[in-house]
Amino acid sequence: MPDSAARHSAARHDVPAAPPFGPVLHHRAHGMAPGDAISPPLVHASAFHLPGAGPDGAPAEPAAQGGFQYARWGTPTWAALEAALGVLEDADVAVVPSGMAAIAAALLPVLRPGDRALLPADGYGATRALAAEHLVPAGVHVDFVSTPGLADADLSAYDLVFVETPSNPGLRVADIADVAARAHANGRRDGKGALVVVDNTSLTPLGQRPLDLGADVVVASDTKALNGHSDALGGHVASRDPELMARVRGWRTLAGGILGTHEAWLIHRGLETLEVRFARMCASALAVAELATGHPAVRAVAYPGLPDHPDAAIVARQMTAAGGVVGLEFADAAAAERFIGDAAYVVAQTSFGGTHTAAERRARWGDDVPAGFVRLSVGVEPTAELLADLARAMDAAAEPA
Repeated sequence: MPDSAARHSAARHDVPAAPPFGPVLHHRAHGMAPGDAISPPLVHASAFHLPGAGPDGAPAEPAAQGGFQYARWGTPTWAALEAALGVLEDADVAVVPSGMAAIAAALLPVLRPGDRALLPADGYGATRALAAEHLVPAGVHVDFVSTPGLADADLSAYDLVFVETPSNPGLRVADIADVAARAHANGRRDGKGALVVVDNTSLTPLGQRPLDLGADVVVASDTKALNGHSDALGGHVASRDPELMARVRGWRTLAGGILGTHEAWLIHRGLETLEVRFARMCASALAVAELATGHPAVRAVAYPGLPDHPDAAIVARQMTAAGGVVGLEFADAAAAERFIGDAAYVVAQTSFGGTHTAAERRARWGDDVPAGFVRLSVGVEPTAELLADLARAMDAAAEPA
């Protein structure tokens, strides 16, 4: 670990600790019978045996059928993934077919006409589009605030506060504990304060524990680091509130927002290597951020693990890891594209959290960032090899076109 990483880690004395990962790997073992498959079965059935009556002539209860009736309501492969994620989140979990489905499942069944919601102005653009196209027409009043602006925002008018931290792509950090405390004390939802939803996609439960910090709901795109192999779309919603999770599951069933069986199996497989992948990604991302800092081709570096990050004090008391995403600002679009094109260990793609280091110039998608801003998602390549390749690409980006 570089010296700066050691100093940063030592400052995190009161951060909610990441859970032991062993139980995530072995959560199925305690209920297995001799001869059971170690890997969860990939069950493709769309329907399950459901006799019309129980032994006493009464209608059969779902539990009597092993809990499975119809694949829109649940499958054994979902159940295995939800159980593993439940161990990781220390909460009830419902899996859905994408990260946006997770966000929709946390907002649409909860917000009612006349409610007020506060959403991030600098977060994932599709969340704002969902609000504009579905929440506002349904009579929900939506306001937006930047991630740094949450610290001073008056939360008393809101029924729901949505936090994305670190923000995508700017990597600003919000104080979850502070936001949750103020939202619960001052928000107006049913006299109980505002509901706090946190998008924890970039850090996963290994890097940040929103529920332990006071959030009511966590949403995540499992397409990203949690699965990590760029081969399956998925997401999940986690909460310790049974009533809320019943609403989420009801929405999932009636809206048909269901995760495919094969995708559930792939995400479960990817999840089992999350701890080792995430550790490599975070260590390499810090090394990349340090390499880029002061390089003549790079005007600015955004990474929560750097000691001069504007939200370093929050990072130190909230996060156990700084994640695998680094923001690099080059002089202009051409320099940014040269960097991406010249790096042999960088794949040009619009996602993050995978095993391959990936990059994209975010202004092309309309994000409010400089034309030369690159979101670099660090993969699991050997760190020294990756650094050598990126240094060469930065040198090339510094040269005139």
